[in-house]
Amino acid sequence: MTNFLDTLPADRLLLDVSLWSADLSALGAEAARVSPYADLLHIDASDTVFVPQPLFFPDLVSAVRAHTSLPLHVHLMAHQPAQLAQAFVDAGADLITVHAEAREATDAIEVIRAAGRAAGVALTLDTPPNEVADMLTAADAVVLIGTPLGTKGTSMDPAAVARIADTRHLLHAAGRRVPIFADGGIRRDTVAPLADAGATGVVPGSLLWSSGDLAQTAAWIRGQRPERSR
Repeated sequence: MTNFLDTLPADRLLLDVSLWSADLSALGAEAARVSPYADLLHIDASDTVFVPQPLFFPDLVSAVRAHTSLPLHVHLMAHQPAQLAQAFVDAGADLITVHAEAREATDAIEVIRAAGRAAGVALTLDTPPNEVADMLTAADAVVLIGTPLGTKGTSMDPAAVARIADTRHLLHAAGRRVPIFADGGIRRDTVAPLADAGATGVVPGSLLWSSGDLAQTAAWIRGQRPERSR
């Protein structure tokens, strides 16, 4: 299936910028402000069961949609994502990522694709990529979580880099070249190792929003070229 992901640059790291670390009191303005320096906007959503925190919901996605033309990536942390996916499609999401650990992951992917949107698969730190190889190789994008799920401001687990490499090898063996996004613990000292391991994109939060210079920091991140583009 051809989708917007196929048109994204392959010669540099992609910036899937997390809105969770933006100024939430001015979310629309923040989305517009960061859009020139991002490739996608990353929106975390939850059912308050898969992770306890109540995060973004469809009406907020719809509100953001009015302030940017960038693709919106909804990371749906839910046990029954198939019941929620259509609402995020209707709100304007372009890519919806569900967790391999969710009970309805396969059903949700079918709902997302039937609506003409891209479907991603995310893995928590506890799930070895090879145990869900079939799901990963069928996805339009892969998101590997490098911190405890549903947290921010947390240091990246040392295992995250090796998991990126394992997933890249797995996808390569299957003849698949889909984006791999590293999510969680994106810092000055973690971006290059993740890119070296095969990440094609990162989900920056405070690294970008707290930098004081969005353009300069975005350019630095993009300068850490993914391994496959070398």
